[in-house]
Amino acid sequence: MRPIPRILIFVTSLFFLSACSSLDTEEEVTPSPTIPPSPGTSGSYLALGDSYTIGQGVAATERWPVHLANYLSGEGVKVGEPRIIAQTGWTTADLLQRVKSEKFDRGYELVSLMIGVNNQYQGRSLEEFRTQFRELLSLSTAIALKDPTNVFVLTIPDWGGTPFGSSRDQAYVSSQIKKFNEVIKAEAAAAGITVIDVYEVSLLVKETPSYLAPDGLHYSGFMHQRWAQMALPEAKKKLPY
Repeated sequence: MRPIPRILIFVTSLFFLSACSSLDTEEEVTPSPTIPPSPGTSGSYLALGDSYTIGQGVAATERWPVHLANYLSGEGVKVGEPRIIAQTGWTTADLLQRVKSEKFDRGYELVSLMIGVNNQYQGRSLEEFRTQFRELLSLSTAIALKDPTNVFVLTIPDWGGTPFGSSRDQAYVSSQIKKFNEVIKAEAAAAGITVIDVYEVSLLVKETPSYLAPDGLHYSGFMHQRWAQMALPEAKKKLPY
Protein backbone atom coordinates (compact mmCIF):
# COMPACT_ATOMS: atom_id res chain seq x y z
CA MET A 1 0.00 0.00 0.00
CA ARG A 2 1.36 3.40 -0.92
CA PRO A 3 1.73 5.95 1.91
CA ILE A 4 -1.01 8.57 2.16
CA PRO A 5 0.23 11.92 0.79
CA ARG A 6 0.65 14.59 3.43
CA ILE A 7 -1.62 17.00 1.57
CA LEU A 8 -4.44 14.45 1.85
CA ILE A 9 -3.85 14.27 5.59
CA PHE A 10 -4.03 18.06 5.77
CA VAL A 11 -7.21 18.32 3.72
CA THR A 12 -8.82 15.59 5.77
CA SER A 13 -7.93 17.39 8.99
CA LEU A 14 -9.74 20.49 7.80
CA PHE A 15 -13.12 18.85 7.60
CA PHE A 16 -13.41 15.98 10.08
CA LEU A 17 -13.28 17.87 13.37
CA SER A 18 -15.12 17.73 16.69
CA ALA A 19 -15.76 20.16 19.53
CA CYS A 20 -12.92 22.08 21.23
CA SER A 21 -10.97 20.68 24.18
CA SER A 22 -11.28 21.65 27.87
CA LEU A 23 -9.42 24.59 29.34
CA ASP A 24 -6.80 23.79 31.99
CA THR A 25 -7.84 25.21 35.34
CA GLU A 26 -4.75 27.39 35.61
CA GLU A 27 -5.51 29.31 32.43
CA GLU A 28 -6.77 32.86 32.90
CA VAL A 29 -9.18 33.50 30.06
CA THR A 30 -12.20 35.64 30.84
CA PRO A 31 -15.30 33.99 29.38
CA SER A 32 -17.33 36.22 27.11
CA PRO A 33 -20.83 36.88 28.44
CA THR A 34 -23.53 34.70 26.94
CA ILE A 35 -25.94 36.96 25.10
CA PRO A 36 -29.07 35.57 23.45
CA PRO A 37 -29.38 36.34 19.74
CA SER A 38 -31.52 39.32 18.81
CA PRO A 39 -33.27 38.47 15.54
CA GLY A 40 -34.78 41.94 15.33
CA THR A 41 -31.41 43.69 15.57
CA SER A 42 -29.40 44.31 12.42
CA GLY A 43 -25.75 43.62 13.16
CA SER A 44 -23.16 46.33 12.63
CA TYR A 45 -20.09 44.08 12.64
CA LEU A 46 -18.77 42.20 9.59
CA ALA A 47 -15.94 39.65 9.93
CA LEU A 48 -14.04 38.58 6.79
CA GLY A 49 -11.54 35.74 6.62
CA ASP A 50 -10.79 32.03 6.39
CA SER A 51 -10.81 29.05 8.79
CA TYR A 52 -9.53 31.16 11.68
CA THR A 53 -12.51 33.52 11.41
CA ILE A 54 -15.16 30.87 10.75
CA GLY A 55 -13.71 28.90 13.65
CA GLN A 56 -12.80 25.57 12.08
CA GLY A 57 -13.04 22.94 14.78
CA VAL A 58 -15.08 24.98 17.28
CA ALA A 59 -18.78 25.60 17.85
CA ALA A 60 -20.33 28.63 16.15
CA THR A 61 -20.64 30.34 19.54
CA GLU A 62 -16.88 29.97 20.09
CA ARG A 63 -15.72 31.90 17.04
CA TRP A 64 -13.65 34.93 17.98
CA PRO A 65 -15.93 37.45 16.20
CA VAL A 66 -18.85 36.09 18.26
CA HIS A 67 -16.79 36.37 21.46
CA LEU A 68 -15.88 39.94 20.49
CA ALA A 69 -19.50 40.92 19.90
CA ASN A 70 -20.40 39.41 23.28
CA TYR A 71 -17.59 41.25 25.06
CA LEU A 72 -18.69 44.51 23.44
CA SER A 73 -22.33 43.95 24.33
CA GLY A 74 -21.33 43.12 27.90
CA GLU A 75 -19.70 46.55 28.12
CA GLY A 76 -22.75 48.31 26.73
CA VAL A 77 -21.61 48.55 23.11
CA LYS A 78 -24.40 46.93 21.11
CA VAL A 79 -23.27 45.54 17.77
CA GLY A 80 -25.76 42.71 17.40
CA GLU A 81 -24.84 39.31 16.00
CA PRO A 82 -21.79 39.59 13.71
CA ARG A 83 -22.08 38.71 10.06
CA ILE A 84 -19.26 36.35 9.07
CA ILE A 85 -18.04 35.86 5.50
CA ALA A 86 -15.28 33.26 5.78
CA GLN A 87 -14.52 29.71 4.74
CA THR A 88 -11.85 27.13 5.50
CA GLY A 89 -9.21 27.04 2.78
CA TRP A 90 -9.85 30.51 1.40
CA THR A 91 -6.95 32.55 0.04
CA THR A 92 -7.07 36.30 -0.54
CA ALA A 93 -8.26 35.58 -4.09
CA ASP A 94 -11.16 33.46 -2.82
CA LEU A 95 -12.22 36.06 -0.29
CA LEU A 96 -11.98 38.84 -2.88
CA GLN A 97 -14.21 36.91 -5.25
CA ARG A 98 -16.82 36.35 -2.55
CA VAL A 99 -16.82 39.92 -1.24
CA LYS A 100 -17.15 41.31 -4.75
CA SER A 101 -20.13 39.05 -5.41
CA GLU A 102 -21.96 40.13 -2.24
CA LYS A 103 -24.71 42.73 -2.31
CA PHE A 104 -24.21 44.89 0.75
CA ASP A 105 -27.44 46.77 1.39
CA ARG A 106 -25.87 48.70 4.24
CA GLY A 107 -22.50 49.72 5.62
CA TYR A 108 -20.96 48.28 8.77
CA GLU A 109 -19.65 50.28 11.70
CA LEU A 110 -16.99 47.63 12.32
CA VAL A 111 -15.19 45.34 9.84
CA SER A 112 -12.45 42.83 10.66
CA LEU A 113 -10.13 41.03 8.26
CA MET A 114 -8.02 37.93 8.97
CA ILE A 115 -6.63 36.23 5.86
CA GLY A 116 -3.41 34.91 4.36
CA VAL A 117 -2.53 31.57 5.92
CA ASN A 118 -3.68 29.62 2.87
CA ASN A 119 -1.65 31.87 0.58
CA GLN A 120 1.38 30.93 2.66
CA TYR A 121 0.49 27.23 2.87
CA GLN A 122 -0.05 26.99 -0.89
CA GLY A 123 3.27 28.68 -1.60
CA ARG A 124 1.69 31.66 -3.31
CA SER A 125 3.90 34.70 -3.77
CA LEU A 126 4.19 37.60 -1.36
CA GLU A 127 3.63 40.08 -4.17
CA GLU A 128 0.38 38.43 -5.21
CA PHE A 129 -0.69 38.47 -1.58
CA ARG A 130 0.28 42.12 -1.20
CA THR A 131 -1.78 43.16 -4.23
CA GLN A 132 -4.85 41.18 -3.22
CA PHE A 133 -4.60 42.09 0.46
CA ARG A 134 -4.38 45.78 -0.46
CA GLU A 135 -7.58 45.40 -2.48
CA LEU A 136 -9.29 43.65 0.43
CA LEU A 137 -8.33 46.55 2.70
CA SER A 138 -9.85 48.95 0.21
CA LEU A 139 -13.07 46.96 -0.05
CA SER A 140 -13.26 46.58 3.73
CA THR A 141 -12.92 50.34 4.11
CA ALA A 142 -15.68 50.95 1.57
CA ILE A 143 -17.97 48.57 3.44
CA ALA A 144 -17.03 50.19 6.78
CA LEU A 145 -18.80 53.45 5.90
CA LYS A 146 -15.74 54.47 3.85
CA ASP A 147 -13.80 55.00 7.06
CA PRO A 148 -10.52 53.06 7.57
CA THR A 149 -10.70 53.68 11.31
CA ASN A 150 -13.74 51.36 11.37
CA VAL A 151 -11.58 48.46 10.11
CA PHE A 152 -9.08 46.28 11.95
CA VAL A 153 -6.88 43.38 10.84
CA LEU A 154 -5.57 40.34 12.66
CA THR A 155 -2.19 38.87 11.72
CA ILE A 156 -1.66 35.23 10.74
CA PRO A 157 -1.13 32.73 13.58
CA ASP A 158 1.89 30.43 13.36
CA TRP A 159 0.51 26.99 12.52
CA GLY A 160 4.10 25.74 12.51
CA GLY A 161 3.85 25.65 16.30
CA THR A 162 0.94 23.19 16.26
CA PRO A 163 1.26 19.39 16.44
CA PHE A 164 0.37 19.24 12.75
CA GLY A 165 3.16 21.69 12.01
CA SER A 166 5.68 19.52 13.86
CA SER A 167 5.78 17.24 10.82
CA ARG A 168 7.00 20.15 8.69
CA ASP A 169 10.02 22.41 8.67
CA GLN A 170 8.79 24.60 11.52
CA ALA A 171 11.53 27.20 11.17
CA TYR A 172 10.68 27.66 7.49
CA VAL A 173 6.93 27.88 8.18
CA SER A 174 7.51 30.48 10.88
CA SER A 175 9.81 32.56 8.68
CA GLN A 176 7.27 32.56 5.86
CA ILE A 177 4.36 33.52 8.10
CA LYS A 178 6.44 36.36 9.53
CA LYS A 179 7.04 37.66 6.00
CA PHE A 180 3.32 37.58 5.24
CA ASN A 181 2.63 39.36 8.52
CA GLU A 182 5.14 42.05 7.61
CA VAL A 183 3.11 42.69 4.46
CA ILE A 184 -0.10 42.79 6.50
CA LYS A 185 1.35 45.35 8.90
CA ALA A 186 2.87 47.52 6.18
CA GLU A 187 -0.23 47.60 3.98
CA ALA A 188 -2.59 48.16 6.90
CA ALA A 189 -0.43 51.04 8.16
CA ALA A 190 -0.42 52.61 4.71
CA ALA A 191 -4.21 52.38 4.63
CA GLY A 192 -4.63 53.82 8.14
CA ILE A 193 -5.99 50.55 9.49
CA THR A 194 -5.31 49.05 12.94
CA VAL A 195 -3.50 45.70 13.27
CA ILE A 196 -4.05 43.25 16.13
CA ASP A 197 -0.95 41.04 16.25
CA VAL A 198 -1.90 37.51 17.38
CA TYR A 199 1.28 35.83 16.13
CA GLU A 200 3.03 35.47 19.48
CA VAL A 201 -0.04 34.35 21.41
CA SER A 202 -0.63 31.64 18.80
CA LEU A 203 2.65 30.05 19.90
CA LEU A 204 1.19 29.35 23.34
CA VAL A 205 -0.17 26.08 21.93
CA LYS A 206 3.31 24.64 22.44
CA GLU A 207 2.82 24.73 26.21
CA THR A 208 -0.98 24.85 26.46
CA PRO A 209 -2.78 22.05 24.60
CA SER A 210 -6.18 23.49 25.58
CA TYR A 211 -5.61 26.23 23.02
CA LEU A 212 -5.75 23.63 20.23
CA ALA A 213 -8.77 22.28 18.37
CA PRO A 214 -9.01 18.47 18.25
CA ASP A 215 -7.39 18.31 14.79
CA GLY A 216 -4.08 19.56 16.20
CA LEU A 217 -3.95 22.26 13.54
CA HIS A 218 -6.60 24.87 14.28
CA TYR A 219 -7.30 26.65 17.55
CA SER A 220 -9.81 26.02 20.31
CA GLY A 221 -12.49 28.35 21.56
CA PHE A 222 -10.15 29.43 24.35
CA MET A 223 -7.64 30.77 21.83
CA HIS A 224 -10.51 32.47 20.02
CA GLN A 225 -11.38 34.14 23.32
CA ARG A 226 -7.80 35.39 23.62
CA TRP A 227 -7.97 36.91 20.14
CA ALA A 228 -11.29 38.57 20.95
CA GLN A 229 -9.88 40.01 24.17
CA MET A 230 -6.92 41.41 22.25
CA ALA A 231 -9.25 43.04 19.71
CA LEU A 232 -11.68 44.41 22.29
CA PRO A 233 -9.89 47.69 23.21
CA GLU A 234 -9.57 48.73 19.57
CA ALA A 235 -13.12 47.67 18.74
CA LYS A 236 -14.42 49.79 21.61
CA LYS A 237 -12.58 52.81 20.24
CA LYS A 238 -14.24 52.28 16.87
CA LEU A 239 -17.69 51.91 18.43
CA PRO A 240 -17.79 54.61 21.11
CA TYR A 241 -21.56 54.53 21.62
